[in-house]
Amino acid sequence: MFFASDNTGPALPEVMQAINEANQGYVLGYGNDDLTREVTQSIRDIFQAPDALVYLVSTGTSANALALSCLAQPYQTVFCAPMAHIQEDECGAPEFYSGAKLSLVGSDDKIAANELDAEIQKCLERGFQGVKPGALSISQVTEFGQVYTLDEIGTLTEVAKAHNLPVHLDGARFANAMVALGCTPAEMSWKAGIDAVSFGGTKNGCLGVEAVILFDPDKAVEFEARRKRGGHLQSKHRYLAAQMKAYLANDLWLNTAQNANENAAYLLAQLAKIGVKFDYPPEANVLFCQLPKQIHAKLQDAGASYYTYDESHETITARLVCDWSIPRPSIEQFIEICRSA
Repeated sequence: MFFASDNTGPALPEVMQAINEANQGYVLGYGNDDLTREVTQSIRDIFQAPDALVYLVSTGTSANALALSCLAQPYQTVFCAPMAHIQEDECGAPEFYSGAKLSLVGSDDKIAANELDAEIQKCLERGFQGVKPGALSISQVTEFGQVYTLDEIGTLTEVAKAHNLPVHLDGARFANAMVALGCTPAEMSWKAGIDAVSFGGTKNGCLGVEAVILFDPDKAVEFEARRKRGGHLQSKHRYLAAQMKAYLANDLWLNTAQNANENAAYLLAQLAKIGVKFDYPPEANVLFCQLPKQIHAKLQDAGASYYTYDESHETITARLVCDWSIPRPSIEQFIEICRSA
């Protein structure tokens, strides 16, 4: 009953096999290998973006921080939601790599277009003494498990582009959001006005690989320099490429995301039947719900693992995350404990 996170489960067998297969002989390092070139082209094809820049890194934090460092200057600010991963969970890495500060928009998990416009206007009104608007970053899936619709993304990018701001999409759960929307990668990225994507693999079955996709070819020199200077250019780069190749082959990345989403949808439906309340409309594979403390205690005694927040009331807020690998019996056991309690 492990619902703590989708980055704690096992890596896909196909990914592990690909790493082993890549572990033969000698190839050039630092991305100068055929496997990396093949993966780069595959991602360009999947995103229908033949001129896109594609760079592999090993962590989501480095993907976000390096991407944003190419979009915002040190005298600028990056607009994001208050609970965005770049704000809450990256220890200041985006600020460290870019020099830009973060400005929080609104008070909800999702950014509203009118709130974004208002925050941009506040920056402009500060004149030369304040930071300048630099970029917008949105999370897809959001930290609370919501998914921006394509229209919502388009509206936000329209506001940003009206002020000449590039837009970054933190896609640690890109596949989960795409499956939930039933759209293409292009529709959820550059066609919607996105300039840079952190394309996640680790949370969806990879051992540790993310792709930074920049739709402006002029950013190549800057990104490559920043990646090297920041210590994120892997010497044995083929092992990153091997993971990504296996992840993308035969729609594996989409199938695993579908499995995770379906697991979460089943868990949601069964918990709702016994009266469990959800804080946000769950749309992918992350659920936030209110568990009575007696149910929480029973689950803990049985060894269930999940993160909790706000334990000062009769209920506790529980974050339940389903990954591709969680077995259905574990979900059933969790549900039965809640039901009996």
